[in-house]
Amino acid sequence: MKFASYLPLTALIALTVITLLVNYDVIPPGLQILEKLEGALDEGFYLVIFFIILLESIIYVGFYFPGQFFAVLLVIGAKPTATDVVYLTVAMVLAATLGSIINYFLGKNLKNKDEIETETKLRHLLLAMIHINSLAFFMFSQGANGKSFRVVWLAGLLNLPYYLLLIAGTAVLSEQVMSMAENSVLLFTLIGIWLSISLVYDVRKHRLATKAAV
Repeated sequence: MKFASYLPLTALIALTVITLLVNYDVIPPGLQILEKLEGALDEGFYLVIFFIILLESIIYVGFYFPGQFFAVLLVIGAKPTATDVVYLTVAMVLAATLGSIINYFLGKNLKNKDEIETETKLRHLLLAMIHINSLAFFMFSQGANGKSFRVVWLAGLLNLPYYLLLIAGTAVLSEQVMSMAENSVLLFTLIGIWLSISLVYDVRKHRLATKAAV
């Protein structure tokens, strides 16, 4: 992509629009829709978990569907056994990996023809995995910048311990503590930081290009 600030800027716009539409009752909250989904698929608990994590893992869509937060509430209510924790982990990892595949190929449609496929640095992937929404934009960027598809499988492997800890932690911690994992303030803060860093990078890149042209 030509500008590093493109994705964080569009993310900020999308999150702002969705937040305003929900606050002014133009569209119902995503959590409300997910609760109705739970009622409709009462017998398909793992399918519900898979579906909501998949929704949140897709670029832009995840701003509307608080999948991880809703999954936490479901897990708390279900009081899972050790076997349930394993099944839930597998369902979440498969959903997140499918979401990463979708995002990667969406980004790949914007790839410049002259870009060569390159590897991704592990530290960049780990930083992106702070939040499922940031991972979605990261995967989109990987595809757009011609990065190796292997980053998708690597993220899937790293998600195994992440979701295992999330579910196990949910089973022993209170709902009030876990609910801090999903809130608009956190998302706006993370995107704001991302946008600021990207703008600085773009400005420096422009100055270097200008000097080289002189």
